[in-house]
Amino acid sequence: MNQHILQVSELTKKVRFILESELNTVWLCGEVSNFIAASSGHWYLSLKDSKSQVKCAMFKGNNRKVRLSSGLPRNGQQVLVRAKVSLYEPRGDFQLVIEQLDDAGEGLLRQQYEQLKNTLLGEGLFDASIKKTIPTGISTVGIVTSPTGAAVKDILTVLKRRNPLLNIIIYPVLVQGNEAKFEIEQAISTANLRQECDVLIVGRGGGSLEDLWSFNEENVVRAIFKSKIPIISAVGHEIDTTLADYAADLRAATPSAAAELISENVVEKLHKIVSLNQRIQQANQRNYIKFQTNLQHIQHRLSLVHPAQKLNLQQQKFDELIFKLNHNLHQTISQLTITSKQLNSRLLIQSPLKKIQLHQNKKAELESRLANALIINYKNKQNQFKHIIEQLHLVSPLATIARGYSVTKNIKRKVITSVAQATIGDDISIQIVDGVITAEIKNIEILKK
Repeated sequence: MNQHILQVSELTKKVRFILESELNTVWLCGEVSNFIAASSGHWYLSLKDSKSQVKCAMFKGNNRKVRLSSGLPRNGQQVLVRAKVSLYEPRGDFQLVIEQLDDAGEGLLRQQYEQLKNTLLGEGLFDASIKKTIPTGISTVGIVTSPTGAAVKDILTVLKRRNPLLNIIIYPVLVQGNEAKFEIEQAISTANLRQECDVLIVGRGGGSLEDLWSFNEENVVRAIFKSKIPIISAVGHEIDTTLADYAADLRAATPSAAAELISENVVEKLHKIVSLNQRIQQANQRNYIKFQTNLQHIQHRLSLVHPAQKLNLQQQKFDELIFKLNHNLHQTISQLTITSKQLNSRLLIQSPLKKIQLHQNKKAELESRLANALIINYKNKQNQFKHIIEQLHLVSPLATIARGYSVTKNIKRKVITSVAQATIGDDISIQIVDGVITAEIKNIEILKK
């Protein structure tokens, strides 16, 4: 049986599909290391603990939403991330694609918030179909909040202005700190036990996630869910959403808005409109949760084939090539620097100045040798000349004359070597060793041979 042999790219693609399909989204807490903010806007980092580490990428579409006190993530910083498990196919590297990144402290609170929200949602505590309708003709209002906070002052001001006939019962509680969740739970139980009010407003003023955390505690949420008295949640500002808001029968954007909701003096038609509106909101909330779940599933499936995924992959490849290019460029510059130093050293060795100095020294040596040679040659020539002079002197007529001989010349200064060249009466000159004697021929005698 022939078995299909995979290409490497096929294998990495299959592994990536399995990872992204099976593991989907995970929450992870760890320490930041090797953080790089690329010129493309993407972030690359590693998350590690004492035993392991994993490479991560956070693309600019997501990292723009990050709000850290330190600005950018810092190496050594503890963070909490929500990420998709993936594989970087070109290198076959296992990596996480981060979608959300928070400081570990607030991030853990958000994680606890999401986990508890999903748990309670699964149990049906937020189901719109079981929520109680806020009654009409309210005569007594219970307020579960801090007796000294801004929230109770806002509620009382609105109620007094809109319906001063309402009876108001304040159940004083702490709204922040470790004991707050127990006091809020106890106040809701007390109100239900006494059955002295038509509706309860549970809330406080705005603050950070940590400040509002008492209204995310499980015992508070369950107490709101179990309450027989309809509860309006009025926690923080409009942008703040707590688990108490999901569990309450009605959520008000602010404490003042909660007071307005229960103090309106309207005709029956308006009550019906409010009731219908509540039902629409409940249906919308139910549909919203359903559609949100479907949307997340569809978005995940879409992300697997979305062009942005390929674009991010290509951008990651580009960033990697930029890193390699910079690395190679630094290496090339270092190598050229070393080569330049080597060439300078060789150039100094082959420098014309040294050659000129060498030739000048050689020239001086040759000049010295030439001068010595000229002197020696001059002395040799001088000795040779002296020797020739001596030799010439040996064969010179003067030398002969010096031995007592003389040279006779006629008036034309031609040497007379024979009597045939002389005539009686001719003037002649006789050269001897120390002078010349002028004479007149008086007699010619021919010697017999």
